[in-house]
Amino acid sequence: MTDLTSGSITLTNATIPHAAMGKVGDGATSKFDIEIVDGTIAAIRPAGSAPVTGASHDMDDGLVLPCFVDIHTHLDKGHIWPRKENPDGTWLGALNAVQEDRERLWREEDVERRFDFALRCAYAHGTAAIRTHLDSSPPQHEISWTLFEKMRARWAGRIELQAVSIVGPDTLVSPAENDAVAQQVKASGGILGGSVGVFDRSREAMRAVVEKAGELGLDLDLHTDETGDPAAHALLHLAETVTETGFSGKVMAGHCCVLTVQDDAIVKRTIDAATKAGIAIVSLPMCNIYLQDRDNENGRVRTPIRRGVTLLNEFKAAGALVAVASDNTRDPFYAYGDLDGVEVFRESARILHFDHPQDQAWDWIRAITSAPAAHAGFSYTGTIAEGGPADLVLLRARSWSELNARPQTDRIVLRAGKAIDTTPPDYRELDDLME
Repeated sequence: MTDLTSGSITLTNATIPHAAMGKVGDGATSKFDIEIVDGTIAAIRPAGSAPVTGASHDMDDGLVLPCFVDIHTHLDKGHIWPRKENPDGTWLGALNAVQEDRERLWREEDVERRFDFALRCAYAHGTAAIRTHLDSSPPQHEISWTLFEKMRARWAGRIELQAVSIVGPDTLVSPAENDAVAQQVKASGGILGGSVGVFDRSREAMRAVVEKAGELGLDLDLHTDETGDPAAHALLHLAETVTETGFSGKVMAGHCCVLTVQDDAIVKRTIDAATKAGIAIVSLPMCNIYLQDRDNENGRVRTPIRRGVTLLNEFKAAGALVAVASDNTRDPFYAYGDLDGVEVFRESARILHFDHPQDQAWDWIRAITSAPAAHAGFSYTGTIAEGGPADLVLLRARSWSELNARPQTDRIVLRAGKAIDTTPPDYRELDDLME
């Protein structure tokens, strides 16, 4: 077997999506030889176009992808499911369960061990950059952000980390609490956020968070309209506020589920307003399909009829930057998941139907690589390019169908050109936290 631990090798006969090389809107793939020298991509040439000197690894037409960028996660919540399940699978059930667990157990050691465990999962699967939302309602913000700074330093060079505050709308409309959280975010080099759905002061909440971000020079990342209640208009209020205030920072909106149940007029108005405001949209298909349209009232289980994801195809067609991401992992908001970019991409293709037309489908690889990387401003760009780091995911799958048909557990992950251990950590490591 080829030695892939030296950091210098040529990958021959590799299939690379053009979109993974920075070609926006290109759904094609081609065969290349990728020369890696001292952890850097020295050359990308058409397969077989030049003699290969030194060590080589024949990809046998297998796919080579950039390492993944997971732009919306919740590392502080992760892996509490064994001790705190969602009692009914609903969004409200998740919210209440997490609050109870947080107030009782989220001390530094507990959060640190689960946070580190989650990062080791992501690293093993091939992720190079992550943005996490941190529960920041006072006094939790003091614990979570101090810990985040420690983890960001610990993981530097392996996973590039960003963090976003998440608080409820009541905190956003409280000047004192909003400021306390924002000052902590500023001090820690983070991004300001919050969660707003059906809320009678929604427009006020969005005005408060946008103005506070503008005052402190912070970017924004908000959970908006994570609900199936058509009365929710948080994304519209956010978009209009960004435009009205002239806010110049970057803005991302997550979930935006309510658009699937609103009428055509409000959908068009919201998409147009969000695109005009330059808001990036991230869909969390696995978590939303788990929570949304679930009705277990009085013990009666009903099969859901809505997928719960936002209109991501329509946002992309309108010109918005779009992304897909993991969201929660093994906590009351999502009982499953492992921060695996392959799984996120595969399930997103199935749930969001971005697999057709097939000749354009590969452009969507940008949604979990270069698009979120560019929006976030990560130093890792999520592209395969000459002069860039050899941070790559090597697959036996040769095509779209083969990639999305299997979990790709036999993948090879290169970081700086060297193969890493792709064995995820064992859940048993956390057993003592679950007692």
